[in-house]
Amino acid sequence: MGKRSDFERIPRDFYPTPFEVVKPLLPHLAPATRFFEPCAGDGALVRHLEGAGHICARASDIAPQADGIETKCVFKSPLPLGRDPVFITNPPWDRKILHPLIDKLSRFAPTWLLFDADWMHTKQSATFMPWLHKVVSVGRVKWIPDSKMTGKDNCAWYLFDQTKPAKTQFYGRVAA
Repeated sequence: MGKRSDFERIPRDFYPTPFEVVKPLLPHLAPATRFFEPCAGDGALVRHLEGAGHICARASDIAPQADGIETKCVFKSPLPLGRDPVFITNPPWDRKILHPLIDKLSRFAPTWLLFDADWMHTKQSATFMPWLHKVVSVGRVKWIPDSKMTGKDNCAWYLFDQTKPAKTQFYGRVAA
C-alpha cells in the first residue's frame, strides 16, 4: 500500500476518504465552495464536503462505486468549468497518473489533491513546485475502517494552481 508496507494495493488505489482527512482541509476552503471531484470513487469525499456546507457541482470516476457519480475519465473528457470552479480529490498516488492529473487540473482551476506528504521532498516534485500554493499536513491516515492500523505514509492536501503565481514559498532542499 505504501513504501514501507507489504500490504497489497487495492486496484486503482480505491481507498475511501475518511472524514478525519477532510477536517484539516475545511478551514482552507471558502464558505459554500463549489467543487468538482474527478476521482470520486464511492463519493465519501463528496459526502464529507457537502456535510460541511460545500457544493458538489460534479463528481466522476473511471469506475464509480456509487450512484450519482458519472463514469468518466478526467483525461479523456472536457473539464466542466462553471462558476468559481475548484477541483478537490483524493487521487490515485501512482505517479504515472498523479503527475499528469496535477498538470491537467491546475491549468484550469485551483486544485486540491490529497497524497503522500513526502512527495514534496523529492526530485520528482520540482516541476510542480512553482504551481504549489499551499500544503496542509494531515499525518497518517486509517484508510481501512475495520483495521487496527493506520497507513505508514504521512499525507497532506496540496493546493496547485497554474492560473496565478504561487504565493506560498517553500524552503528546503529538493532531493538530488
